[in-house]
Amino acid sequence: MGNKEKFFDHIEQGYTMKGDYITVGAGMLDGETMTNAYIKVPLKTMNRHGLIAGATGTGKTKTLQVLAENLSDKGIPVLLMDLKGDLSGIAQPSPGHPKIDERQEKIGLPFEAKGFPVEIMSLSEQNGVRLRATVSEFGPVLLSRILDLSVTQEGIVAVVFKYCDDNKLPLLDLNDFKKVLQYATGEGKEEFQKAYGRISTSSTGTILRKIIELEQQGADLFFGEKSFDVDDLVRIDENGRGYVNIIRLTDIQDRPKLFSTFMLSLLAEIYSTFPEQGDSERPELVLFIDEAHLIFDNASKALLDQIESIVKLIRSKGIGLYFVTQNPTDVPDDVLAQLGLKIQHALRAFTAKDRKAIKLTAQNYPISDYYDTAEVLTSLGTGEALVSALDEKGRPTPLAATMMRAPMSRMDILSDSEIKEVLDNSKLIKKYNEEIDRESAYEILTEKIEKAEKEAEKEKEEKKSTSRRSSSRRSTRMNPVVKVLTSATFIRGVLGVLKKVIR
Repeated sequence: MGNKEKFFDHIEQGYTMKGDYITVGAGMLDGETMTNAYIKVPLKTMNRHGLIAGATGTGKTKTLQVLAENLSDKGIPVLLMDLKGDLSGIAQPSPGHPKIDERQEKIGLPFEAKGFPVEIMSLSEQNGVRLRATVSEFGPVLLSRILDLSVTQEGIVAVVFKYCDDNKLPLLDLNDFKKVLQYATGEGKEEFQKAYGRISTSSTGTILRKIIELEQQGADLFFGEKSFDVDDLVRIDENGRGYVNIIRLTDIQDRPKLFSTFMLSLLAEIYSTFPEQGDSERPELVLFIDEAHLIFDNASKALLDQIESIVKLIRSKGIGLYFVTQNPTDVPDDVLAQLGLKIQHALRAFTAKDRKAIKLTAQNYPISDYYDTAEVLTSLGTGEALVSALDEKGRPTPLAATMMRAPMSRMDILSDSEIKEVLDNSKLIKKYNEEIDRESAYEILTEKIEKAEKEAEKEKEEKKSTSRRSSSRRSTRMNPVVKVLTSATFIRGVLGVLKKVIR
């Protein structure tokens, strides 16, 4: 048996699936595509998370698109973080191209052009379903992690939340939180000190500055009502296909704090809301986080620990997380170790540092009798990748250089009129895009302070009035003329005169 026949058997044995699966492409050996040597990913392992990596222009986004399309076709909803603005085309069928036909023929798969049910969402003022969360829903621990606070400052945040719970003060937006902080060291200082102990003004000052920094990245648009219900991420259309939820993030690429704030709050909400799935045959929801380095580059140690914990725990809820980035080294080792599916597109060796990174990347993949992994990483063409998945028993599948299948939907963005059509047909727009500004901690405390100030002013005026009357009486008594007229000698003298006249 020749090397190619052995390789074909090797792939067949490693990628034979009994349950439902997604076909991502066909195996390659010595640059030649092995027709029908299909590389498959079992649906039951799609909640074991994954990585899509590779240099710019090597096909990462198209791989993400292929996975999202096939999951939707299987009735599994998807959430895409679209930082580059090039994923909205999933809503429209591919116009086709001779190169697509050529690729699919090499793989041995027919090509079917089609669009998918799409919901466009936004964190900012871009058009789309507005995603919001209240400060109360964030909670003191997560808020402290995002703000990168010290232990002492975390304690103050916890006290603020406790005070608001005790006094039924809704914490909806950042203005509410800032108002309570200012109240704690200002007008309400005695009230706080009596019930919760002394709060340092220097600590609250630091917390306020960090909140302002978060606001400057646009977080004031994110915190508030109406809160997004994560159950709306798992909708199925009338044809049984999962919705592809696309969050437009093109205008927050330079605001990583806002991006990581949103991501952590979303994952925490999903984890607390979704029921345990156990050993399910398919995921409940799959999230793709493009430009994942934005989360990790500016994250504190506490924040990284929080992310690692969520990645470990959330798969039990049937949630799959897929990080899309240029290099696996962008993802912390503790998170990378949790990722079952790895799709590695080409890397470029321009510098000694690049060559070192390629060697490290090669060590993340199973040893293969058919590839020098480090060498293959630099020779892969656009739309080709090294793939290692988990089989149905959770074991790594054989490493395979793979020609990835082409997306069925458009590999380009929607026009403005097409985006408008998607938004006009959205049921969620009507549900979430009305701004609500109900009475919360800011208004309640402002009213309380104003009332206290009015009472203090009234009391001050009363004291002044009393003081004036008292002063008036004192000044009258001290007047020399009055003193003479009211003196006993004068009265006796006058009375004596009166007596004499009467006689």
